[in-house]
Amino acid sequence: MHRFQRLAYYCVVLLSIQALVGCAVRPFVVDKAADALASQGQSDEDDILLAREASAFYLKLSESVLKETPGNLKLAESVAVGFTQYAYAFVAFDAEKIESQDAKAAQRMRERAARLYWRANQHAMRALEISLPGFKQALVKNDPQLLARLRQDHVGLAYWAAASWGGFISLSKDDPDKVADLPLAVNLATLAWKKNPDFNRGGLTSLMGTFEASRPGGSVVLAEKYFNQAIAQSNGESAGPWVAKAESIALKKQDKEIFVQWLNEALQIAKTHRNLENEVMRERATWLIEITDDLF
Repeated sequence: MHRFQRLAYYCVVLLSIQALVGCAVRPFVVDKAADALASQGQSDEDDILLAREASAFYLKLSESVLKETPGNLKLAESVAVGFTQYAYAFVAFDAEKIESQDAKAAQRMRERAARLYWRANQHAMRALEISLPGFKQALVKNDPQLLARLRQDHVGLAYWAAASWGGFISLSKDDPDKVADLPLAVNLATLAWKKNPDFNRGGLTSLMGTFEASRPGGSVVLAEKYFNQAIAQSNGESAGPWVAKAESIALKKQDKEIFVQWLNEALQIAKTHRNLENEVMRERATWLIEITDDLF
């Protein structure tokens, strides 16, 4: 079944749910809809425009079902993934591209991206709190028992909660209270990484590298080790760690030659291994190469 046909099917399911309010089978139908939506993703879609057009509808539908089943970890993770990726690829990136032409419009887009990141974070954190009562408080207190409580099926939620939190903070640099939460986001990513360092084929390790390079007092050397590990974990099939490495390491060192070299590595991978994530990275790497002279 084509993705748009599947989405139409889920619409019918959702309308059926509304018609079944008060009926004994309603929880069953809602759970089935939640599971079906959670299993759908766009990672295999290499047409970024098609993915963009379909994303908003899919996210709203998934979020509506999630409100009915807030404890569904798979759906909560799927919704957190969707809002984080949408904010990063289709809103924050667009803001960067138009910054030099229209600073006010770019700022409005950054504010929207921040709201979407926060929305993703809240969905993930709420699901973690439901599954692990007292999770947020334990994270704040840096409770050493939290790692033992975290299960493998929590790792994805923790990863995307941390990633969206980092995105939100990066767009809120003028708000000290929000920036002050960076250590919590880093701790959350670290918890997930310790539980499953290979999660998302190096995606989590790459996030660790980004956090290490950006946090106050972070080590560039350690950050580069994380990125290299992420590249190895992806078996050379993910462009993301190369782009992150270029922006976090080469740009910080002001090494223009290495910056372009690593971005070209990303372009080659994206060309060979076609999927949505690599297509997003291909667009970003291409744009970064185009503005290289402005960055160095």
